[in-house]
Amino acid sequence: MNILALIPARSGSKGVPGKNTKLLGGKPLLAYTIEQALEVSLFSRVILSTDCEQIAAVGKEWGAEIPFIRPASLATDSASSIGVVQHALDFYKEKGETFDAVCLLQPTTPFRAPHLISECIQKLKSENWDAVVSMLPVPHEFNPHWVFEADEKGALHIATGEKEIIKRRQELPNAYFRDGAVYLTRTEWLEKGSFFGEKLGFVLSNPTTFVNIDTLSDWDKAEQLIQQLKENS
Repeated sequence: MNILALIPARSGSKGVPGKNTKLLGGKPLLAYTIEQALEVSLFSRVILSTDCEQIAAVGKEWGAEIPFIRPASLATDSASSIGVVQHALDFYKEKGETFDAVCLLQPTTPFRAPHLISECIQKLKSENWDAVVSMLPVPHEFNPHWVFEADEKGALHIATGEKEIIKRRQELPNAYFRDGAVYLTRTEWLEKGSFFGEKLGFVLSNPTTFVNIDTLSDWDKAEQLIQQLKENS
């Protein structure tokens, strides 16, 4: 398969100002994701999509391709990730280059293992999925069968719509949430505006290294994880 690795890194982060180039454990945050992508031999290209020349320079220094500077309209708080991916696909299509799939790798999950990316690719190639996404198990106390929603009168109802709650933890079905580390999708579905398609597969991530950096407290957690990884290496 001809697969594009796309790393999105816009300027203007509010939760952690300048987070994409902010030093984490001595190197820029986005460098972790670039290094991981470059370790995977299954990508045709590893590109950085950014609206910022400074971020682009850092990305280039760490080995990513910088084929364009992303339009400002695709770098706002309300801009969608699917729009960013479609912009990259359109850029290459105009140059006569197409891809079978795109792997979106967000810098905010810096501790994914390269083999996780490879597992997602192998699963997409060998099985009939429209997309493969990295996931983590939902703790049983937050399982949707034990979650309640309030109606307009304030009455609670089980979120799944069931009338009777599952009483025993052992009877709960497995539930998963997206950890944000890997989104791998066939191009035909991305062009339709979907990261997931109709048949979505998944690969489990490592919960011990999970962090998704949106706030300063997330950044502190990442710093702590870096220290733990160094001590265990």
